[in-house]
Amino acid sequence: MRRFDKKFGPDLLATVPSAPGVYRFFDAAGDVVYVGKAKDLRRRLGQYRAAGPGKRGKKPRVIVKDAVALDWDVHESELDACLAEVRLIQTLRPRHNVAGAFAFLYPLIGLRAVGDTVRFCYTSSPALFPEYALHGTYRSRELTGEAFFGLMRLLRLVGHPEPRARLDGEDRRDPHAYVFGYRRLPAPYAAAWTAFFRGEHDQVLGELACRLLDKPSARKRAAEIQADLRAISTFFDNEAAPLRAAALAHSVHAWPIPQAERDPLFIRARASAP
Repeated sequence: MRRFDKKFGPDLLATVPSAPGVYRFFDAAGDVVYVGKAKDLRRRLGQYRAAGPGKRGKKPRVIVKDAVALDWDVHESELDACLAEVRLIQTLRPRHNVAGAFAFLYPLIGLRAVGDTVRFCYTSSPALFPEYALHGTYRSRELTGEAFFGLMRLLRLVGHPEPRARLDGEDRRDPHAYVFGYRRLPAPYAAAWTAFFRGEHDQVLGELACRLLDKPSARKRAAEIQADLRAISTFFDNEAAPLRAAALAHSVHAWPIPQAERDPLFIRARASAP
């Protein structure tokens, strides 16, 4: 007999409706170990029962092994099920749901002008940086981090880095946040990078590339410079621009998008796409 049938009963699937919904697996302590959503609950849970020995079946096998019970809720539509799944994952943080479980870890990028200096911050704790104009929330820490630190390296070549001692302790508010300041940047840079991080356009990236071409120190490190420019461009295409498109599609004009609302916003945007 299959492990699924031993644990949940051989007749369970016959009681599961062929309808959109959310399902939960529980361990012996009564804790939810996994939350999933389905367009067809019976078909989806049947895939757990039929999970094979290959790589594709590894996660379903592990979930079934850890679980002793499961239940489900029926929803009116697949969209409703997707939104309910996100909320449950954010609330319960099951150990087999990694993506999306910790919305507060989604990063934001902030800018603020201090005299002739423009400061940039990278943080997942927006409440600690109230004086910054924050942009995001972005989903990928990898893409966002690569773009942020790549930009900080490039700005060193066109501006004058602010000494760490002059950052007013901003870089110590959160051990996982980073703050950099640059003096004597081109006059429109604060507004231009604001437009960039809000996904409006990436014109400033071309302007930055042209300035770097005029710097002998940058030309000597052409490969590194190009890699950083590509990382920044990739971030714009995969994080900043899609976030703006999703926000505008649902008439969201306030920035930043709250961390807990980022994934539901994209779910609704995908559902309404032609």
